[in-house]
Amino acid sequence: MILSPELKFALMAISITLGLYLIGLIHSYIVLYTPLFKGKRIQSKPYKDGIFWKRIPLISFNILLLCLVTLIGLYFGYDFFDHSGSWSWWLPLGQFFLVVLLDDLYFYFMHKFMHENKWALHKIHGIHHQAILPFPLEFIYVHPAEWFLGAFGPFLGVLVCKLCGYPVVAEAFLFYAFFRNCHELDIHSGVKSFFFKKFPIFAPAEHHDLHHSRPFGNYASMLLLWDKVFGTEVQPEDVKKTVKIK
Repeated sequence: MILSPELKFALMAISITLGLYLIGLIHSYIVLYTPLFKGKRIQSKPYKDGIFWKRIPLISFNILLLCLVTLIGLYFGYDFFDHSGSWSWWLPLGQFFLVVLLDDLYFYFMHKFMHENKWALHKIHGIHHQAILPFPLEFIYVHPAEWFLGAFGPFLGVLVCKLCGYPVVAEAFLFYAFFRNCHELDIHSGVKSFFFKKFPIFAPAEHHDLHHSRPFGNYASMLLLWDKVFGTEVQPEDVKKTVKIK
């Protein structure tokens, strides 16, 4: 069967994501059930018995939803991307960082709103904050509405590039999808960052883990920039208040 270019592009993105989720599954098992990362854990508290299997139904549903949205979005949005292969090296690099910047800015305000709005906090975002002691795959343990709203972030960057006359290079977007999911697995791993600490613009696991253990501040996901700019960065010594999410 000959697949259309649109379908190939969408399936390639889905394959990258599913491959990383498989790695996340293995990583979660190692974190939860082996002593391999015991000395590198951020929090010393033990995980609850059976927590992984309690999370699996919602995680599985969100993965299916992700595949469906990705398939539809990239298939019908094929023309928003540059598939020519004729571009200078600076273009995909610049587009990658622009998408990261705009996606994380969008996520920052969406995330902050979900903490400041009581209804959104307790009915939607509070599901994700059941993970006080996160393990890798819990990055997608969220209310489906939150995941769906968050998915608009990267496409905001794609739209801006298109409106500026430079459609996002397809390879740059696929790399973004790979990088973004790797980062999400890292910051929810419960294990001290190694790779992302080498790049001081990116938030390490310690930054987001602190948000889970004490859910206020540190609202950005990928970058340290936005919490610094808007004065919401939290450090380990900032124990002035703790927010309990029911």
